[in-house]
Amino acid sequence: MALAVAVAAMAFGLGRLMPLVGGAVFGIVLGILVRQFLPPPARFQPGIQFASKQVLQWSIIALGFGLSITQVAKTGAESLSVTVATVVAAGLSALILGKLLRVRNMLKLLVGIGTAICGGSAIAAVVPIVKADEHDTAFAISTIFLFNLVAVLTFPALGHWLGLSDLGFGLWAGTAINDTSSVVAAGYAYSHAAGDYATIVKLTRATLIIPICLMIAFIVALREKRSGAANFSVAKIFPWFILWFLVASAIRTAGLVPAPALPVIHFIAECLIVVALTAIGLSADLRKMAQTGHRPILLGLGVWAAVALTSLGVQHLIGRW
Repeated sequence: MALAVAVAAMAFGLGRLMPLVGGAVFGIVLGILVRQFLPPPARFQPGIQFASKQVLQWSIIALGFGLSITQVAKTGAESLSVTVATVVAAGLSALILGKLLRVRNMLKLLVGIGTAICGGSAIAAVVPIVKADEHDTAFAISTIFLFNLVAVLTFPALGHWLGLSDLGFGLWAGTAINDTSSVVAAGYAYSHAAGDYATIVKLTRATLIIPICLMIAFIVALREKRSGAANFSVAKIFPWFILWFLVASAIRTAGLVPAPALPVIHFIAECLIVVALTAIGLSADLRKMAQTGHRPILLGLGVWAAVALTSLGVQHLIGRW
């Protein structure tokens, strides 16, 4: 745990210096480098595994305190059609392209969900349910970050070239860029109004973590029951941390969290997720990731392009362009 926290502290500092990258991505990268060049002894593994699983779940619960369901529902309802269309596009493109590129199912699932909803946070929420290994998790997050960075650098110029309005660009950025910090960066680079609207759309999109995680948990439970898995239990499969995420969000929605405490809770959530993703990096084998090849990156590119084009297409159809 001390190793994960120490490396995460460095990642957090680098993330503050370079917010476009963020502490979570630095955590994954630094963790992988430490594992590659200074492999932790076997006695370190229990603490690293605890950080990559339990701490990861705590970070998702803490994020719930920053999400007011009422506010998001009120201000984000008009973006729902575009959001749903992009989620469907991400799922279908991940399924079809993944099959064509012969990418294994777990990596298809993580890349598809990460691109559809909110990048690393969505992947972090799904990993404990599907029991994805550290290699697939690290690869999926790294792939999605790559195209996040491309979007931040190219979307504002493309938006001006396409003649998007402030709200149109905000809707595009909020539905087609994954990480919140990247959405904010691209939105405010376009205009203040675009940045405000993109942030709201992104929060609306983030709420889809809940139904998708519950749906995946149901599918996993059904498969285990059909396979006659020993000691099968719905209670063991059910993602209880998502339930606590809902409780945290309900507390936030009811106004029971004092306003001065919100930045502190957000800071704690950010620290926890950096520690957890650093631990995932410390568990990932770079050689095994290299053997995966270029196909998952092509999958990430295809899914991201499908989401970006679908967002623009639906906006054009409903007259929001």
